[in-house]
Order: sequence, then structure tokens, then C-alpha cells
Amino acid sequence: MSQARRLPVGVIGVGALGQHHARHLSTLPDAELIGIFDHDPARASEVAARCGTTAYHDLDLLLARVRAVSIAVPTPAHAEIGLHALDRGAAVLMEKPLAATLPEADALVSAARTRGLQLQVGHIERFNRAIRAALPWLDGPRFLESHRLAPFQPRGTDVAVILDLMIHDLDLVLHLLGGAEPTDVRAAGVAVLSPFPDMTNARVEFAGGAIADVTASRIARDRVRRLRIFQPNGYLSLDLAAGSGEFLRLKEGWVPGTGAGIDDIVEQIKLEAPDGDALRMELESFVHSVQGGREAVVTGEEGRAALRLALQVGEAVARAPVVLRPGK
Repeated sequence: MSQARRLPVGVIGVGALGQHHARHLSTLPDAELIGIFDHDPARASEVAARCGTTAYHDLDLLLARVRAVSIAVPTPAHAEIGLHALDRGAAVLMEKPLAATLPEADALVSAARTRGLQLQVGHIERFNRAIRAALPWLDGPRFLESHRLAPFQPRGTDVAVILDLMIHDLDLVLHLLGGAEPTDVRAAGVAVLSPFPDMTNARVEFAGGAIADVTASRIARDRVRRLRIFQPNGYLSLDLAAGSGEFLRLKEGWVPGTGAGIDDIVEQIKLEAPDGDALRMELESFVHSVQGGREAVVTGEEGRAALRLALQVGEAVARAPVVLRPGK
């Protein structure tokens, strides 16, 4: 693509995650990183220097020079900053969750639709190699089980683990089930090291009978990101952290009662997809959607659906709280 046709983009918020948005955007061949903005001018200058771009201390000056922005500010500020960018004609890639509340999410979706601008949500696991490899093998999933565990860190504790970590898997479940409507949500959670639930387990039933059991914790000793998918013709086991997986299915022609062991009964298929940095792929997809007017990979409406389900899980936790008592 010629230099003149590169998409002028900016990054708003260059904290732990936003700095990587800036790093990738500074090297994408189809994008030109015009500059970055952060509420901390020193931080903005530091990241700008590393990425070879300009630190803007006036957000409107940055918005006047770009066609699109990646927003990685704290969740409570998503709606305010996102609406401000859309109002000034910039397409938006909003880090997950789309917003803190459904009315805020609705406002963002409506603003993008009214102005004819792209609104993509940063559900990065859609670009995970294991997920991309599993998609061709999906055939009517009936039960999904996910575990997303991480050691504690202060970043993200401005919200519950449901919006911090679990929402990744809630979005994947909705995606893999084709946007099926949740019909029943039950959950339990506990706050241990923050004011909000740090560990939550949810069981979600969907129209059509599929069930998802989703666990997220940010107080684990080890980092785990696993998803298992059971369907009538087999079972997919995905390691999202490694980007790998396998599909196990009955061998064609197997007769019940025959065979000496599992290898005589089950065929193991290694799941493969092209390698690639998920965040870079997400940003590339956003740039290309803005350039070509194509639909975003994760639309604002899909981001809203994931937020809605996450909030339903939070409401279920509030209805059935688990209480930790000192010394217990």
C-alpha cells in the first residue's frame, strides 16, 4: 500500500496494555501512528519516544489528525472517551469490555452506527491460534468448559474478575455458539484481595440446550487458559495460552466393545492454524476494516452481548454470594 493511503491512527491510554497497541501500530505497514495521548504526560512522552511518534497533551488535537483510534483506558472511562472520539469522526477499537454498563454500551453502538464509523471491541481471544484452528471442526457444541486463572496483579482490579478476565471466555462462548441467547445464568464468586469478586464460577444455559461452565480467577498460583468443547461428534481440547489444541473423535467404523485401548477407538487430530501475534492481528483487522469499510471482527453489538452476559453473571453472584471468613 502506498505511503499516502496508510491509515492515520492514534492510541488513547498507553498503560500496561495500551503501550503494546502503540508498539504494533507503529510498525503496521497499512497504518501511520500519528500520536498517542495519556492522562499522564510523562508516560505519554516516554511511550511516544519508544514508538517514534508524538505525544499529544490535548486529545482534540490528536483526534483532529486521525481517522481511527485504539482506546485502552480504564473501563469506567470507556464510554466518555469512546463517545468523544466517535463524535469527532474517529473509528474506535475499544479494549474489552466495551463499557462499564449496558446504557453506556448502547450509547457507543448507537453513536458508531449513526456516524457510519467502525466500532470494534478488543476481545483478543478471537484471534488466538487455538480458536482459529478449532473453528473448522465445530459442529453443534453442547457443553463448553473454560478455566482462566492468573496470579494476582493490581491492574484490572477496578472491576470484578468477571469484567477483567471472564468476559474473554463469555465472548468466546457466545461466538462459538453462534450468538445463542442465554436463558439461565447461575454463578458464585468471592472477593479476596480487591473490593470486587476475584474468583467466579458461572453456569450458563442457552436457547437450544447448550451449557457453558466458566471459571475465572485472578488469585491463582499458576496461569491457565483452557477451553474444552464437547459436541456429538467429538471433543476439542484447547490450550489458549499455548495456542494449541486437539480434536478427539471416534474412529470411523468403530464397533462398541472392540479394540484393545483408547488408541483403537479414538482418532486424535492436532489442530493447526497459521501462527501470529494475536494483538497485532487484532489491530491489523481493525485497520483493514476502517480502510475497506468491512465489518469489524468483533462488532460493537457483539461486545455489548458479551458485556450483557458478564453483567448477568455479576448479578447472579450478588444473588448467591460466597462469604470468606478470616481463619476459615
